[in-house]
Amino acid sequence: MKLSTYKDGSRDGQLVVVSRDLSTAHYATGIASKLQQVLDDWNFISPQLQDLYETLNNGKARHAFPFEPTQCMAPLPRAYQWADGSAFINHVELVRKARNSEVPDTFYTDPLMYQGGSDDFIGPRDDVVVASEAFGIDFEAEIAVITADVGMGTTPEQAIDSVRLVMLANDVSLRNLIPAELAKGFGFFQSKPATAFSPVAVTIDELGDAWQGGRLHMTLQSTWNGRKVGMCEAGLEMTFHFGQLIAHICKTRNVRAGSIIGSGTVSNKDWTHGYSCIAEKRAIETIEGGKPVTEFMKFGDTIRIEAKAKDGQSVFGAIEQKVVALQTGRPSRDISS
Repeated sequence: MKLSTYKDGSRDGQLVVVSRDLSTAHYATGIASKLQQVLDDWNFISPQLQDLYETLNNGKARHAFPFEPTQCMAPLPRAYQWADGSAFINHVELVRKARNSEVPDTFYTDPLMYQGGSDDFIGPRDDVVVASEAFGIDFEAEIAVITADVGMGTTPEQAIDSVRLVMLANDVSLRNLIPAELAKGFGFFQSKPATAFSPVAVTIDELGDAWQGGRLHMTLQSTWNGRKVGMCEAGLEMTFHFGQLIAHICKTRNVRAGSIIGSGTVSNKDWTHGYSCIAEKRAIETIEGGKPVTEFMKFGDTIRIEAKAKDGQSVFGAIEQKVVALQTGRPSRDISS
């Protein structure tokens, strides 16, 4: 099934079930009002949502309405945890090669992860609000999953079974703030603003043979200012599958239902597939020509991120955002209680 969260003026929105072709939707009224409720009691609530989903797909839902991505919050508007990996080692290799830096041997056996802000995700059509272009604004097209409860010490193979939902992410990075933060030794913080997610989150059964071994075998499309810059394969070159990423977290602690785990920038060794973030394009330019040429995003720029099935249908809906300047003196988004 496909689940989304509609804006209703509250912090957590209203849960809706969306048809397979993303054309219609239906409020989950009487079953669950928020996605976190479903994740907390999955075995009891999800079959009821599945029944509504089938009714909706069969055109028999009594109160269906046209699905509108502009009304969407992130499927899970705020989460207990957002941990993003760097599962595509090719991305790490490129960035480090451009800096004449070696990749540590441990990077090939032990996932690199950071913990991002999970209290204020943004919707798939919400603006990317940044205070200054000088921060080095970059998109990052990624795959993300939402988990069930996962116990400490869970193996990678067991952890794959904890994946409840799959979605796309735009893990925005402020590249020019990263070097100073990394130099402090504590990792990303100010350099990682709010992350956006796709209009819908999708259960594993909807993905068919595209989901194999904890990896999503689909082409992730990135379109910057109307120009397609990335057609990267998200499965084959994912060094660490989602089970390994989840198990990495579970080495020393439990993971609770509603945790979101990201893949990191989807990246391919074959540069003809394009890029899923500008930093990678700049790294390639540096390797080939000695210096980067492509500039980071400017105010007014747009980014669209999407993955399609073999039949050409959009699976998760598209993330489609515009970069805008922060209006000083007031919050970028005021959510009143």
